[in-house]
Amino acid sequence: MKKLILLFSLIIAAGYCRAQNNDSVGAAMPPYRILTTDSTWITPANLKHRKTLLIYFSPDCPHCQHLTMEMRERMKKLGDTQIMMITWSNNYDIRAIKNFVRDYDLKKYPNITIGTEGYSYLVQKYFKIQTTPYVAVYNSDKKLVKGYSKAPEINDLIAAVKKTK
Repeated sequence: MKKLILLFSLIIAAGYCRAQNNDSVGAAMPPYRILTTDSTWITPANLKHRKTLLIYFSPDCPHCQHLTMEMRERMKKLGDTQIMMITWSNNYDIRAIKNFVRDYDLKKYPNITIGTEGYSYLVQKYFKIQTTPYVAVYNSDKKLVKGYSKAPEINDLIAAVKKTK
């Protein structure tokens, strides 16, 4: 009987831990604070009430670069989705990010915002990110719809965005 009670308790505890995971559907957007390439600070309060892709990336990551190229080529299919690209950098040094924006000609996409969280690693810790890119799809209420711990196929990402209200 004691073993049965212990087993039941462990099942409940495991379920509770899963419910507290920040990449569970319905989880809130992380309370990030990023410095953008134009030296302004952005938080989730700056977002408009529409679908959002939050992409945690590294400017020198080949998978991140490939995802960025694919998004650029299919931007019309993403519609008016807000795209928040967040990285980290030493002492808020945004030169690498500025080069990334220049190399991928991202200034011509007003729905893309890029910035660094610096050494806070808040977003990285929030999602327990181990590799980049990490992509999270949020609805207009800033609730998580889908998370990708590895670079998603662009068609899967577009489908997830289109399903989002």
